[in-house]
Amino acid sequence: MQGKVFVYLIVTILVIWSMQSVNINGIFKKNRVYQATTFYFLLGLSLIYLVTNFIMDLYSSLKIF
Repeated sequence: MQGKVFVYLIVTILVIWSMQSVNINGIFKKNRVYQATTFYFLLGLSLIYLVTNFIMDLYSSLKIF
């Protein structure tokens, strides 16, 4: 369980760092700041969840360590 928390922390840092490079302002309508922020937040949470579960599934299926 501690390993999964560690993976969540590392993936969270990587997702936040990588999402800073994306300019999504052109996708949303003007004056829709709260909707854009909510979408960005949910997209980040989704990416964190998916990448962490992928890493943990890969780890458990390969039994490397």
